[in-house]
Amino acid sequence: MTADEWLAAFAKEIGAPAPTRDEMDEVLRLAAIAAHASERIAAPIACYLVGRAGRPLDEAIELAEAVESG
Repeated sequence: MTADEWLAAFAKEIGAPAPTRDEMDEVLRLAAIAAHASERIAAPIACYLVGRAGRPLDEAIELAEAVESG
């Protein structure tokens, strides 16, 4: 099973739309910022926090970059 297939199946199970390729790229960009600015564990937790907060990914990336630059 590919990542795209798994994500589509998981999204269906939780009742959410599967992410687009652009959305996945933005999530990975956010995760990279968090992982490189801190410890690797920050990557998935940062993505979780964005989901919890309901913030748009582009806004979350800008905020993550601001935190990264101090």
